[in-house]
Amino acid sequence: MRTVAPVAVLVVLLVVASPRPTNAAIDSKQPDAQSIAALEAKASQAQPREQCFLYAELVHEMIEFSSAQYAAGEFEKASDTLKRVGGFAQKIHIAVANDEKRLKNAQILLRHTAFRLNELLHASALEDRPLVAETLAQVNQIQTETMMQVFKK
Repeated sequence: MRTVAPVAVLVVLLVVASPRPTNAAIDSKQPDAQSIAALEAKASQAQPREQCFLYAELVHEMIEFSSAQYAAGEFEKASDTLKRVGGFAQKIHIAVANDEKRLKNAQILLRHTAFRLNELLHASALEDRPLVAETLAQVNQIQTETMMQVFKK
């Protein structure tokens, strides 16, 4: 009985501390300016049914890229990237009604993007927080709209 309790505690700790594959898969590659430009071109030329997910993927990559820019000390570039996210958030808002393909995946990706933006908000400097908070509000709004559309179907 004495060895069962420590073994059970060890198993619980290993399960809790193990990395989650879903989040790791989302963040497995670090986006760069070329991949963002390629994804932007792909999303703009895609069928209306696929645009919501592609724009959600683009917003996610832009947030990850902006976060890397902040970490590297490129504050102006990071702010410019965050400002561009607003335009794509509007495109997601328009595409939500037309998208029937991968809508749930877009909603999950947007939820993860909002989580990453929240992390960035807490790590950013005071002068950058209003822009990050505004972008977070936009992403939260489109994530909610996407979720409502998923439940509507």
